Amino acid sequence: MERLIRRAAATIRGYPPVIVLTGAGISAESGIATFRGKGGIWSRYNPEEYATIDAFMQNPARVWRMLKEFAQITMEAQPNLAHIALAELEAIGHLSVVITQNIDSPHQRAGSQQVIELHGNNRWLICLKCGKRHRVSQSLIEEIPPRCPCGGILRPDVVFFHESLPHDAYQQAVEKSQQCGCMLVIGTSVQIFPASLMPVLARQHDAIIIEINPEESHLTNEVSDIFIEGKASDILTRIVEEIKRLSP
Repeated sequence: MERLIRRAAATIRGYPPVIVLTGAGISAESGIATFRGKGGIWSRYNPEEYATIDAFMQNPARVWRMLKEFAQITMEAQPNLAHIALAELEAIGHLSVVITQNIDSPHQRAGSQQVIELHGNNRWLICLKCGKRHRVSQSLIEEIPPRCPCGGILRPDVVFFHESLPHDAYQQAVEKSQQCGCMLVIGTSVQIFPASLMPVLARQHDAIIIEINPEESHLTNEVSDIFIEGKASDILTRIVEEIKRLSP
């Protein structure tokens, strides 16, 4: 692995701009299980019944039982060493932007400044009646479904299944993927469209793809140039240390 760490560090230094695409796996070490993994939320809730926009509009109280459970988990979770390493990589000038599929905002809380959230952010709620945004809190989600002072039902500012991605976030992600010299793919099997397009777009524009995952994905043998198997926190910490060692 040491050889791969050195190779990844040299690539990050040598092929700017560097961007990152993250998925649920990077937050697993913060105690947030991946949706599809063992113990994940889809093992207890059928996504077709709890995660589509139609399901929410038809029965918001039912869907909010799942949303409340996930919101409480993410409010208690803290950024881990992988999030912190990426923030440090940005701070020392070797990372331009994080594109994340996650909705729990750990990158911002770790210190990352440039973050594109493809699937929204569950720390904000939007009123279906007046459109006002509210910061999520334990008291606000005590009532199910939570309501705005105007009486309207609140929904999380996230992308449900069968909804389109936020236009600006998607366009920014596409542009960054096409312009980067190196993309790190971390903690994701990239199975969900259109996030799955980003590594392919980067590769088509001659970027180097570094994949960091606990196991191989469909990218490993088809798209990735460098695959490092293991925990993102350990690997990213070592990569940042190696970059610092190489820097004058």
